[in-house]
Amino acid sequence: MKMKYISRIRSGLRGYNRIDSKKATARIIDGSYNSVYKGRSMNFDELREYVPGDNIKDMDWKASARSGRLLVKQYIAEKKHNIMFVMDTTKRMLADTMAGQEKRDVAIMSAGTLAYMVNRQRDYIGAVFSEGKGICSIPFSSELLSVEIMLQKYHDYVTMDNNSDINDSLEYIVCNFKQRMIVVIVTDIDGVSRIQENVLRRLLVKHDVILINIGDVDIAGSNVYDVETGSYLPEFFTGNKKLICRIEEQRRRKLAECETKLKRYGVAHSTIQDINCLDKQLGELLDKHRSEKR
Repeated sequence: MKMKYISRIRSGLRGYNRIDSKKATARIIDGSYNSVYKGRSMNFDELREYVPGDNIKDMDWKASARSGRLLVKQYIAEKKHNIMFVMDTTKRMLADTMAGQEKRDVAIMSAGTLAYMVNRQRDYIGAVFSEGKGICSIPFSSELLSVEIMLQKYHDYVTMDNNSDINDSLEYIVCNFKQRMIVVIVTDIDGVSRIQENVLRRLLVKHDVILINIGDVDIAGSNVYDVETGSYLPEFFTGNKKLICRIEEQRRRKLAECETKLKRYGVAHSTIQDINCLDKQLGELLDKHRSEKR
């Protein structure tokens, strides 16, 4: 199989970031990609600067005295972990972002970049998304080929006749996966608004959740295509300033409501509009997740 998406991700990845899990299955993603824990039963890795929340027992007082900084010991765990991608396959993902890029492609590159980093240490990667009439579940695997298959299948399932509900995929995870996971949800603001709070609560009982919101196109201007109707919006609509302002206000209100919901449940989230800014956006997302952890 030709690794077309993996090749794009390799060429576009300019830095490495970290995912810290709030639960026992924590996995930290970085350049060397070792699973780092604080504990005395694991192999020592290196010293790092103290951050609030570190166990005082892991302080290296001698090294701290020499350096003039508080340093703690990091340990390498050999245990592997599970990263589950839940990706929205509705026809809305065929629309464009504000950067003029197809939302499906931005979703693929966002999820693929995270999956690629996870795969560097052979952690287990799985995915769940709707085929339209049922659920596609890609089994956990540590093979890079599995990431490529995940991305290609997702591409094929995002079609104009796919009107699925992301809650079905989340419900599938709640009912069928008992192991602890980091669940990465990839959707748009409409998908976020549709996520039922009772489903989210049940998901968070056992798993960490991170959310990537794929941004929407600016509806003002010419050549604005509406995937819901399958046609371009008429100019009298896109050129009507009062109407555009009203729609933008509705968007801002929906975004604020979604952010309030995610904040209530401690779900780190970030909006991605442009593949070219992917490193920066993912970095901000992971920083938010770490701050939630603390």
